[in-house]
Amino acid sequence: MKFYTLKNDRKLPAIGLGTWKSDPGKVGEAVIEAIKVGYRHIDCAAVYGNEAEIGEALNKAFADGLVKREDLWITSKLWNNAHEKDKVIPALQKTLNDLQLDYLDLYLIHWPVAFKEGVGFPEKAEDFLSLEEVPIIETWKKMEEAHEKGMVKSIGVSNFSIEKLKDLLVDANLQPEVNQVELHPLLQQEELLEFCDNNSIILTGYSPLGSGDRSQDMKKDDEPNLLENETIIEIAKEHDCSPAQVLISWHLSRGTAVIPKSTNPKRIKENLESYDVELTEKNVSAIRKLNEHYRYVDGKFFEMEGSPYHNIYDE
Repeated sequence: MKFYTLKNDRKLPAIGLGTWKSDPGKVGEAVIEAIKVGYRHIDCAAVYGNEAEIGEALNKAFADGLVKREDLWITSKLWNNAHEKDKVIPALQKTLNDLQLDYLDLYLIHWPVAFKEGVGFPEKAEDFLSLEEVPIIETWKKMEEAHEKGMVKSIGVSNFSIEKLKDLLVDANLQPEVNQVELHPLLQQEELLEFCDNNSIILTGYSPLGSGDRSQDMKKDDEPNLLENETIIEIAKEHDCSPAQVLISWHLSRGTAVIPKSTNPKRIKENLESYDVELTEKNVSAIRKLNEHYRYVDGKFFEMEGSPYHNIYDE
């Protein structure tokens, strides 16, 4: 197993189990199966709507002696409707209650986007709060407070661009330890990776396999299928492994963490076995040529008419 050491010397397992889009009734079983085959990193979020089921699974895993709490790395994320300073700690406490945990290993601001209280997902411009109304640093200060209280061991962000990271670093007392972003061979984010490396921020990649199972309304016509990419398939044949394992191993070759999602026991095990796939420099060079700056999760759902949010990724 490979780990990345954070600024506070805590060790993040490089491969984790993603739980976005995991079906109710299946995600708990997936977590148990993942722990059994060796995963020690589980990635969650309040907005995924499945933390209570994951909490039941974690409680069972501890009770059955499969693993100790201190041996697991559990991440969750603050949803956009709880950015106001009096909402952050209560939102975190609900996540802890749902997950049946006393603390999180990592808590992230899910997006640099704010909604009004009670808005699950915006339907009109009035559902948003601008970053002038709720500055990121205001939210971050409460994340720091959660850390001081021992509710979380590390704090970080998700979907933050270089510019938003720079803004945060100016006034933060605790610097973000992790930035979780979409990352795969079609979206390699070299400049962001370099910036994070230079500032000792670990990049974690979501949608590493192309997120083909996300909802239809999030998909574009004729979007590329990473698992059917000819270059990836050829490299998989060379290493006698699956295309998914090539995609996951690529993250390890770059020093980024990765959280592939699956509820299929065979694929859960297979994804973790990506640790055993060592890409050659020739493989990495071939994959480097695939970069198209293509996003599966493009943030356009925040850019409705009248919204204060445009160019979410500062591109």
